[in-house]
Amino acid sequence: MKQYYSDTIQFNGNHYDFGLMQGELLKKSPILENRKKQWSKSRKRHFHINKQEAIQLFSNLMPSMLDELQGLADALNWSIEDALIEFGGYYVDYEQSGCSILTGSKYYIRNYDSHPGYYEGRYLIYQPTDTGYATIGPSMQITGRTDGMNEKGLVVGYNFINRVGSENGFVCNMICRIILETCANVQEAIVMLKKIPHRTSFSYVLLDQLGESYVVEASPRKVVARKATVSTNHFELLTEENRYRMDDSLRRWNTLKTNQRPNLDVIKAYRLLNDQEKEIFSHQYDASAGTIHTSAYLPVEKKALFAIGNNQLPVIIDFNHLLHGGKMNIKQMKGKLQFHIPFVNMEKQT
Repeated sequence: MKQYYSDTIQFNGNHYDFGLMQGELLKKSPILENRKKQWSKSRKRHFHINKQEAIQLFSNLMPSMLDELQGLADALNWSIEDALIEFGGYYVDYEQSGCSILTGSKYYIRNYDSHPGYYEGRYLIYQPTDTGYATIGPSMQITGRTDGMNEKGLVVGYNFINRVGSENGFVCNMICRIILETCANVQEAIVMLKKIPHRTSFSYVLLDQLGESYVVEASPRKVVARKATVSTNHFELLTEENRYRMDDSLRRWNTLKTNQRPNLDVIKAYRLLNDQEKEIFSHQYDASAGTIHTSAYLPVEKKALFAIGNNQLPVIIDFNHLLHGGKMNIKQMKGKLQFHIPFVNMEKQT
């Protein structure tokens, strides 16, 4: 067992200053150096993007992201093109992952399954003063989010389906960020998901304050929405996009469905995903399918729960308090995983 931690970052201000602040933090962190090594090994970074196309898409979908990217670029003394490649969430392939999601009318529980060596260990509370909704959730590729909730009580997370048949478009973590900052409810999020170009195939699970829960199956070729409360790593409508092997995804889906009852409260739902004995939490880290964090969101109460590792008591964050001037006093959220490679924010990787 190794101890891991996620740094918490709280910021109120415009998007340019938010990018500038994050860039200054990154200069003191091993994240970028570790990312550079990872890109070099996989050779994924040797590509070019259509800068004008990416800028045009952000201008149409979330113009403030261009300000955040410019702030990051200025802090790091990079060109805007380098910032787009590294942080823009456009064209760049996402690491394969697992993930299980369960929703009720008042809660949203999500296991984020991936490889710890690619996990950033950053938990963001951002309240923009220029445009966009305030958000809370873990980051991915700095500007993106693995899951999260906004000030309107809209929650979103995603499940990896397949990268076969990838096309030009945004990856899941940037799509999550765009939805959180620009959409107030499930219906607006569905419209946005049908507008965004998708790089690869993912399910996006949505819940809002009204208790409406939808799974949006999105591929580069088609986007469809259906009411649902359970999602793992396979499509139920766009079945032609599924991977060949779905045994574990179907097993987790059946386990969640079997245990989902009307009287299942948020604590029992959280334990269903976080307790090792319930067989949803995974230790398959070498296969990029081990559970790193369990997130929970309560849209009506505006609270977020977060834990690293299994059988953990979650940290409970009062998002509503933070929205009204409160300060996040916890600097790091800690936990243990049955693995040995650190998160990219913790130390230099060899």
